[in-house]
Amino acid sequence: MQFPVPLVEGRLIKRYKRFLADVELADGSVVTAHCPNTGSMLGCNAPQSRVWLSESADPKRKLKFTWELVETGPEQLALINTARPNRQARAAIEAGLVPSLAGYGQVRSEVKYGSEKSRIDLHLSGHPEQPDAWVEVKNVTLCEDGKGFFPDAVTTRGQKHLRELQAQAAIGERAVLFFCVNHTAVSSVAPADHIDATYGSLLREAVAGGVEVMAWQAALSPEGLALVRELPVLTD
Repeated sequence: MQFPVPLVEGRLIKRYKRFLADVELADGSVVTAHCPNTGSMLGCNAPQSRVWLSESADPKRKLKFTWELVETGPEQLALINTARPNRQARAAIEAGLVPSLAGYGQVRSEVKYGSEKSRIDLHLSGHPEQPDAWVEVKNVTLCEDGKGFFPDAVTTRGQKHLRELQAQAAIGERAVLFFCVNHTAVSSVAPADHIDATYGSLLREAVAGGVEVMAWQAALSPEGLALVRELPVLTD
C-alpha cells in the first residue's frame, strides 16, 4: 500500500485534545494536524519527534493535514493513523499473503454481528472447506524493550470485541483477533496486562474458547506500508 500523496515531514510540538497535534514543518511554519488515534499513544508522542503528515486537497476539510507516522527511535517508525490497519489487513488477506486466512472468496467490512451490537472489521466467506471467519483488527504501536503490547490504554470496547469473538467461536465459526503491528521495532506481541488486566484475562479466555490470535508486522516508510511477516503472540 502506497500513500496516495507524498508525506510532509515535520517535528511534533504536542498532541492535545486527543485528536489534534501541532507540528513544525521544515520551513518553520506550524500547522495543526488531525490525530486519528483514540489511544494513549504511549511511546509515540514525544515532543520533537520526527513525524510525517498527509495533506488533503479537499477544501471542505477543517484540517488539511493528517498525522500518519512518527519516528520513535533510531530507524524506528510507528503508524499513528488507526484508519489504515483494516485496509492493511484486508489487502494482505485478499492478496493471499496470510496463509491461515487464504482461500476465502469474499471479504466484507463492517458487518453487523453479535449480541452486543458490534461490527466486525472483516468478514470472510466462501471458503470451500472452512467456515466463515470473523476478523477483528487491532493496531499495535506500543513497544517496550522490543515487545509489542495491546492495548495502550484501558479499552472497554476491546473487551466487548473479545466477548463477541468468543461467542462466534462457540457456534462453530472462525473467530480471529488480528494484531496489525505498526511499529518496526516490535518482535513479538502480548496482552498489556500492566495497562488493562481485564483485557488480558479476556484474551486468554477467548483463546481457550477457540479464538485464533495472530500478529503481522508492517514494513513502514514515508512512501508506503504493507504487512510483511508474522510475529509470535505470547499469551502465557
